[in-house]
Amino acid sequence: MNQPTAVSLTTVAEAYLAALALRGVDWLFSNAGTDFAPLIEALARAQTGAFAAPRAVAVPHEVVAVGMAHGYWMVTGRPQAVMVHVDVGVANALVGVMNAARSRAPLLFTSGRTPFTESGHRGSRDLPIHWGQEMRDQGALVREHVKWEHELVFGDQVDLVVDRALAIAAAAPRGPVYLSLPRETLAAPWGNAALASATAQSTPSAARPDPAAIERAADLIAAARQPLIISAAFTTGAGLVLGAFADRFAIPVVEQWSPTNAIATDHPMHAGFDPGELLSEADVVLVLDVPVPWVPSRQRPAAGAAVIQIGPDPNFVDLPLRGHPAALAITSAVEPALESLGAALDRRLRQGATAQDRHPRASGATASSIPSPLRSRHDELSRRIAASRERHRARAGALDSPPAPAATKAWVSRHLERAIAPELAEGRAWLFHELGCDPSVMRFPKPDTLFGLSIAGALGWALPAALGAQLAARDQLVVAAVGDGSYTFANPVACHQMAAQLDLPVLTVVFDNQGWQAVRMATLAIYPQGQAAQAAEMPLTSLAPSPNYAKVVEASGGHGERVDDPSGFPAALARALDVVRRQRRQALVQVRLPLG
Repeated sequence: MNQPTAVSLTTVAEAYLAALALRGVDWLFSNAGTDFAPLIEALARAQTGAFAAPRAVAVPHEVVAVGMAHGYWMVTGRPQAVMVHVDVGVANALVGVMNAARSRAPLLFTSGRTPFTESGHRGSRDLPIHWGQEMRDQGALVREHVKWEHELVFGDQVDLVVDRALAIAAAAPRGPVYLSLPRETLAAPWGNAALASATAQSTPSAARPDPAAIERAADLIAAARQPLIISAAFTTGAGLVLGAFADRFAIPVVEQWSPTNAIATDHPMHAGFDPGELLSEADVVLVLDVPVPWVPSRQRPAAGAAVIQIGPDPNFVDLPLRGHPAALAITSAVEPALESLGAALDRRLRQGATAQDRHPRASGATASSIPSPLRSRHDELSRRIAASRERHRARAGALDSPPAPAATKAWVSRHLERAIAPELAEGRAWLFHELGCDPSVMRFPKPDTLFGLSIAGALGWALPAALGAQLAARDQLVVAAVGDGSYTFANPVACHQMAAQLDLPVLTVVFDNQGWQAVRMATLAIYPQGQAAQAAEMPLTSLAPSPNYAKVVEASGGHGERVDDPSGFPAALARALDVVRRQRRQALVQVRLPLG
């Protein structure tokens, strides 16, 4: 029931904050401007105990504010609120909103709005910027990247508007929403005696698959000799069904640019992070909620292969151009679709139903739970996947023999994995990576421990997201493994300042190749024998000379080391981890890598 709560509220700003708190918003990540005055007054009154409000924190840069909310949601599943200053703040925050949109992170993104009036109201314009910052359509800045946008004009609608915003953000496919808050509206008196304590608009339940479509999908998979699953997990816990399904029916799983690892990377059917030759061999490809399951200019399914796409929006209507085929498209949340598909496949295999057969959430398959017709395929795939995994790990070389003259990404990644292995084994470590480490050479024995950048590719995400995750779970070991460009885009001064302010002992490892490796590789892919490939220094790809990033973290009281000689990296990493684990302070290790 939607029972009103009687609280002592005096302004719309107070009612807005109270509505957020009543609906489970813990934090308001803010980068304030002149439009915040009523909100700041309301927060000060909340501190006296007049009413409950989210904890508001001043974040020195908008990208960091959005990234922290994003990371907090990824590990808790609870959407948080961000507020920035009018048009300039929205523009600064936009790259973070882009990442949230493509990662389906349900954030409540809000901003002020230039005051409507020139005089006569509390909150009317009183500075020249209130003319200079007004836009004809401020929402146009973010409309392309949010599910819903609105401006709060009438303060008595505040609980209705907050309800609607949060319900739409959390509805599948999830995503950010945008609300602008004019200063006069926030400053207006709150005329209602009570505020609704529960949402009036519920988040819709997860979509379930069409039974007839599931039967058709089961026919295709049951007849396949070499089926393949390509999957992306947009929420934690998404792999509980997937791991058991893949094991039971002997189907390899490739996690293609997934926001988190749905299953352990040493799972017998985890075939890595690139479809590779498995895609060209597959006769049925089951795509589980993947925007880009393969890059058509580089790889394609075999001729005649049937592609089945399952997800809350299997056509990905938010992507203007997407030509990936679908012999069968099923609108459904992934878990219920796999449960139904598993039951349909069991019927076709005429397998006697055991308790584990009926409940695919059960732990990994055993010899007795794998249907006998599929055991040989399971055994062959397990051996092939294990051999491929070892070939990847071998690229790191001998860990006790530092590569010369500089460290390699694979070697550093393996050392990082080994250093945090105790926490990884127990699910007590989270790694946020962004063009830094090489996950293909690393081992993540628990699901939902590896988090990656969205396909929006808006750099500067991983370190702020790691801060948000650490804020949500202070006892967790949280690592941000980033390239030097990604670190720079994260506004590191602001990030380390937030870590100091909130006591967040995040470990940052900067893979410093002094250049834009992604830009360089894209150029080589199109012009492998071109002039740029032959140039002593490829134009527009160098970031040399690198700053000493260790000094940046030291400026905020953290521990920092720069490593130019790879032989010094293991000891530097051990010292940094000791600072994080024992002293609970942030630390950074910058390690030099070759470009190329």
